[in-house]
Amino acid sequence: MLSDIEIAESCKLKDIRKIAEKLGLGEDSLELYGKYKAKINVKKLAPKAKLILVTAINPTASGEGKTTVSIGLADGMARLGKKVCLALREPSLGPVFGVKGGAAGGGYAQVVPMADINLHFTGDLHAITAANNLLCAMLDNHIFRGNALDIQKVYFHRCMDMNDRALRDILITCKAGSMKGCVDYDRKESFEITAASEVMAVLCLARDLADLKARLGNIVVGVNSKGEYVYARQLNAHGAMATLLKDAINPNLVQTLEGTPAIIHGGPFANIAHGCNSVRATYAAMTFADYAVTEAGFGADLGAEKFLDAKCRIAGIAPSCVVVVATVKALKLHGGADKKQLSESNIPALKAGLPNLLKHVENMQKVYSMPVVVAMNRFATDTKEEIDCVMHACEAAGAKAVFTDVFLKGGEGGEELAKAVLEACDRPSALTYAYDLKADIKQKICDVVTKVYGGDGVTYSQTAEQSLKELAANGIAGEPVIIAKTQYSLSDDAKKLARPAGFTVHVRDIIYKGGAGFVVAVAGDIMLMPGLGKVPCAEKIDIDENGTISGLS
Repeated sequence: MLSDIEIAESCKLKDIRKIAEKLGLGEDSLELYGKYKAKINVKKLAPKAKLILVTAINPTASGEGKTTVSIGLADGMARLGKKVCLALREPSLGPVFGVKGGAAGGGYAQVVPMADINLHFTGDLHAITAANNLLCAMLDNHIFRGNALDIQKVYFHRCMDMNDRALRDILITCKAGSMKGCVDYDRKESFEITAASEVMAVLCLARDLADLKARLGNIVVGVNSKGEYVYARQLNAHGAMATLLKDAINPNLVQTLEGTPAIIHGGPFANIAHGCNSVRATYAAMTFADYAVTEAGFGADLGAEKFLDAKCRIAGIAPSCVVVVATVKALKLHGGADKKQLSESNIPALKAGLPNLLKHVENMQKVYSMPVVVAMNRFATDTKEEIDCVMHACEAAGAKAVFTDVFLKGGEGGEELAKAVLEACDRPSALTYAYDLKADIKQKICDVVTKVYGGDGVTYSQTAEQSLKELAANGIAGEPVIIAKTQYSLSDDAKKLARPAGFTVHVRDIIYKGGAGFVVAVAGDIMLMPGLGKVPCAEKIDIDENGTISGLS
């Protein structure tokens, strides 16, 4: 069988202007990046389409395939004659060269040009990195030049779009020299990966350039000796930062292998950030199509929760249907099956792992009041008994399950799923939330832990308690909460699989992201700068003298 990159490179792409025509966009609304990529430059967006959110169970080593299903679903809907557009996140170079690999789908359900999308694309992540680090440079320069704002503790960090564990702990040393008013200082510091940076979150949540600039100005860079927050606008950094992001704020238009329009923009991770593509990308897909298919990162306890409780509130949108993705192999892993024996039929392990899927379905139905369709990525080793077991369990939970073949068949393999989703979209729905936005921060966190994760409660470190006091002293209230935790479990312990019970979540720190407009609760040992694995994907990626890329997936 051909590899993902071979399939993508063998596809005859349509001129991006032809793809734009499917959305009613003329060339005057595009900024062309060659023949197959463009930025959509439309100032006024009016979202009206039905929105479909694709999410998943807690991920396992076998993979689930949310992006592949999202693409195959959109292609399936297009084959049924629907005007549909995808809205997905941009890949980060860290995972591309690390363990996870690319994020452009797989098999015959991919967005293309695949190599461009997985690598530099249109330069958005580089622009975000530059804007982020400009603020850091201006912040350190301000301190060096006499520190008129009396900054005593720095909260804002540099970033880079690459997995590099050496940057987790660094020392910044500034020597004033003989210049009048300058100060010496040493500070322990750390880098974050660009996908986890606040500037990424700001870009993804901004409705327009004016909102982007205001949000950049609201970034908290540190505190002064009175415990008051110091903001980026006080450094006069937000104008220059917005200038660096003037092109990056516009969504990117590409296509699927079957020529379905796909808008790919923004790339925050869901375990350490809010895990959704940009508001502008979602708005654009909902403006120019009748159906918009979007995706939230990792399991529904992370990406979907943040999409529904935070992004939907901030953007004023709501999905008409939620698709929860799983595989028989992944469910068997949740049920304790040996990773080397997943191709063998194992009903006991499948039944033990099914509660993970059913908990996510239950959350979408009961906490958020959403119609749910379960999309099972089919493997050749799935037995009839295993398929029947999943179908009956989902039916009993009030959700239709569809086994898809989008990896092997593209849109044709997604037609049955598309029909189920279209039917679900026609059902009446009204989004409800896991917490009241007016509740205090601890209550919001507790509501997510007890209602969404199924835990018993929350404990807080001394550091977190002190951060909460600092938030209160600075008058911060009414913000959504973003919980940063392991993606592998409903709990904050990666080893607790399936549907754990009787656990509490420990919050070790609380971080206020003033520009993004949310509060981050850090649960467990979450790395903001990932490292490379023993054998990173970068070792397999190569290019020949003709410019042909291999090993990219």
